[in-house]
Order: sequence, then structure tokens, then C-alpha cells
Amino acid sequence: MNSFAKRMMLGTALAAVALGGSVGVLVAQEKPVIATVVKISGIPWFDRMNTGVVAFQEANADVVASQSGPATADSAQQLQIVNDLVAKGVNALAVVPMDPAVLEGTLQRAMERGIVVVTHEADNQINTNANVEAFDNADYGAALNERLAECMGQEGKWTTFVGSLGSRTHMQWVGAGEENAKKYAGMQLVDANNESFDDANATYEKAKEILRKHPDIKGFQTSAGNDVLGVGRAIDEAGLSGKVCLVGTGLPNPSADLLESGAITAIGFWDPQKAGMAMNTIAKLLLEKKELTDGMDLGVPGYEKVTVKQGAGQGLLVIGNGMVLADKATYKDFLF
Repeated sequence: MNSFAKRMMLGTALAAVALGGSVGVLVAQEKPVIATVVKISGIPWFDRMNTGVVAFQEANADVVASQSGPATADSAQQLQIVNDLVAKGVNALAVVPMDPAVLEGTLQRAMERGIVVVTHEADNQINTNANVEAFDNADYGAALNERLAECMGQEGKWTTFVGSLGSRTHMQWVGAGEENAKKYAGMQLVDANNESFDDANATYEKAKEILRKHPDIKGFQTSAGNDVLGVGRAIDEAGLSGKVCLVGTGLPNPSADLLESGAITAIGFWDPQKAGMAMNTIAKLLLEKKELTDGMDLGVPGYEKVTVKQGAGQGLLVIGNGMVLADKATYKDFLF
């Protein structure tokens, strides 16, 4: 009998709640443990995801679900948390990698020990049983850029921000945006792929620097959840609201004031609450040895009829239909 089967029969599991970046005190449970690990704790995006983990836990009393993450957007800190959880013997990991490549070795060891691995925002992850995406990432990046091009009148200088150069989805989004912009001869990409590390203050400083360097810049396409807040603040303080276009990933509630002022043109997003629920649902199905099938309903809004296909490695890629684009006229329809 392998170690995974023994854990399932004996019900030996460990639960952790480590919102500050450490695994914390683990308590023995007689239920399987699904541990969600996010890129960074304490920011609106992943606070919202935690509500999904809590909702999943409330609906599934036969498992123990928790969320943890580093205090800063640091792939090394995230790796340490995942390492600790693997050492403690959780039954499943649901991970949003800061940098998928950094986690490969640890996730491989986890799978070799019989731990189920589910990832999100990492469709290039090799060592995972399943990677879940809210939508096709190329479609999303192109949609953001098309909205930006519309605002810019399809001409002028524009730039991009990513959480990190190692963030798979962020690089996919800006890459698809760059491809989309090639349709418009008048759009000129400058100083591309600025790293923000999801820090609104650092993004604000970098955006001010870009506005000084390129006083004629007309557009920003951003990726990390806090980027629109930092860039939007810089645009607003420069008196450029409604003159410089800003389209990027962000949540309606934190973005409301800047959407109203015109500093943010539009936001794109998926509900991280639903993504957290979807990851944990898939982890539980895999723990129960159930098959993931094309067109199946996960019972989560935006994931009612998922596409299931072969992923980059041995695992599956599960794609939902949860993309949302909102602007000043529509964002109130999506307030969480």
C-alpha cells in the first residue's frame, strides 16, 4: 500500500492557516487536508480568493481547507511554504505559483509522495495533476489590449506591466496584447514588461518615471491586481485622467475611485473567489479518484462547462469561462 492510500485510510492529515507567510501551527485532523498557497497574502485579490476557500470548506465538511501565502511577492518565500506543507503531509495542494519553474522540484516530490497537486495561473506547470484557468489566457490578453487600443484611438505610445517576468499568465497576457497591437501601425510599444511584484506603491513610482520619460505616452496595459491602482494613482496625480488610457487586471471594489475619476479606463478580471473554489473542488475530486472530463460542471459559476485537455506535463488543463471586462459604466454590476 502506498503512502497516499495509508493517509487516506488512516485519515492522518494536517491543517494549516498561515496568512502571514509561515505555515504556522498544524493540528492533526481525521479528514483530508487541502492547502491552498497563493502568491501573496493580505492583498485584495487573494483576500477575495480566501473567501472562496472558506466557502468551499463550509460546503465540504468532509475535508479541511485552508489558505496561506508569503507576506511579500517572493517566489523563494512561497517555495518555503510549499516545502513545509509537503513535509507536514497535507493530502492536496492548490497553488497559485509566483514562478512555476521555481516550484517544479517541490511539486514533483509532492506528487511522488501521493499528494494531489492543483495549480492556477500556470498552464506551463509540468508537475501538477491539473492546472485550472478561468479562461484562455491569449484571449484575455488580446481583449485587454483591444480595449486599450480603442481608448487610444489605435495610435500612440503604450507600455506594459507584469507582476514578475516569471509569472506565466502575466507574460502570456502582455504577449497576446503585443500581438494584438500589431494590427495597428500607429501603436508603439515602449519600455515593455515593467516588473511590479504586485506592489501598488512601487508601481506608482515606476509609472511616474515612465510618464516623465515619455510625456506623450497614451496607454498602459497592466497584469498584477495592484498594478492598476499604482499606475492609476500616477495618472490621476499628473492630471492625466481621461487623457492617458489604462486597462489592466484589477478588482472592482479597490478600483472604484480611479474608475470614477477616469484614471483607470477599464479592468479585466475573473472572480478569485470562484477560482479558489474551483481549485479546491478539483483537488477534492482527484482525492476521491474521480475523473476530470471535458464539459463537466464543477458547480462553480464560470466553471459550469469546463474545457479539459492535456496540459504541459503529465497533468490536465482545465479552462473555465470566467472572463469579465468592466469600465466606469459597468463595474458596479460586479462589486463583491
